[in-house]
Amino acid sequence: MTLSSASDATMGLFDTPELRRFRAEVRDFLAEHLDAEMVQATRAGLHLERATVARWQATLDRRGWGAPHWPAAAGGPGWDEARRYIFEEETAFADAPLGDVLGLFLAGPMLIAEGSPAQKARYLPPILSGDEFWCQGFSEPNAGSDLASLKTTARPQGGHWIVNGQKTWLSGGHMADQMFLLARTEPDAKPQAGLSMFVVDMQTPGLTVQPILTIDEGHSVNALFIDDVKIPAGQLVGERGKGWGYAKDLLARERVNNAQAARSKRDIVELDRLARTLHDAQGRPLIDDPVVHRRLASLAADFVALESAVLGVVAEQMAGHEPGPAASTLKIRGSELQQRVTETALTLLGPAGMALQPVYASGPVDEAATGWIERHLFRRVVTIYAGSNEIQKTIIAKSLLGM
Repeated sequence: MTLSSASDATMGLFDTPELRRFRAEVRDFLAEHLDAEMVQATRAGLHLERATVARWQATLDRRGWGAPHWPAAAGGPGWDEARRYIFEEETAFADAPLGDVLGLFLAGPMLIAEGSPAQKARYLPPILSGDEFWCQGFSEPNAGSDLASLKTTARPQGGHWIVNGQKTWLSGGHMADQMFLLARTEPDAKPQAGLSMFVVDMQTPGLTVQPILTIDEGHSVNALFIDDVKIPAGQLVGERGKGWGYAKDLLARERVNNAQAARSKRDIVELDRLARTLHDAQGRPLIDDPVVHRRLASLAADFVALESAVLGVVAEQMAGHEPGPAASTLKIRGSELQQRVTETALTLLGPAGMALQPVYASGPVDEAATGWIERHLFRRVVTIYAGSNEIQKTIIAKSLLGM
């Protein structure tokens, strides 16, 4: 079993005249508006410059496609799950940049669900247009997967909150305009009951961002120091003390998104192409090696299982239901698949896959190797962030299996 195109595994599900027309419409749009510079940046690595991402987001927003998963009332296209997934497939296979994931998939849906009318009017439009980027102020040096133990505090003072603490693994914090922050507002309450959610302008005095370089030599995460930061009372999201509930819903959305099904499909198809293009020492295509063929077939089969589960959860989301503990299963399977994909790529490429930012002068093998080692190194983290897979297994055991 192999995958050879964006539509292989889902055509049976989405094979209607109306959806075929929609897929063609998306492909035509991508062919017209996605330029070579954006494609090359996406292929070359995971850490795109803000200007590239913002330019593509603005292009999508002008078409009304800035947030495929948002309801029409909030500025989204109001698509059903089939159209949303087709769009994600086609953009993945076209190597279109991902948008500001933290704004589009986390901050935006949270504000749609819990934000005040003033907050929605202020923050949703610039997320859609790509004018403002977001970061997530959750994890701390001693509060990662055990998020309820966080120590950052927010205390009321007049018409403001005074916030103190430290955050880490602040993805995109160095280029973010806004942050959604989880802080302790009820110091004497039980850990989960004492947290509140805030929106914080990243230019507020008292915020200090310091870079953390990851193993792939990229800069995407940061440390954040928060010293007597003064934020207006109106920046509280929802109700005081209800932040844990908002955070759980937000993390469940993050885990579904982190499954990255459409991008994994694109990568598996690329692996199949590599195996047919590259040759062993005897000059035979790698795809003719039974071990390689079985490995690719295993990836494809596991992907189809993941995709089926993702589509079920997406349908629930589109119906207005939060994914809950089912998101933990997607996060585990999706993250493990991503790691297996890059491991397979490096096995096929051999020494050519080991160079960071390979030079293309030596021919097609070097070009085929573009971005794989960076993705492989960075994807060591996918089984850790958004709640480590060990924590997700505990959630599944308690919430789904009743153990």
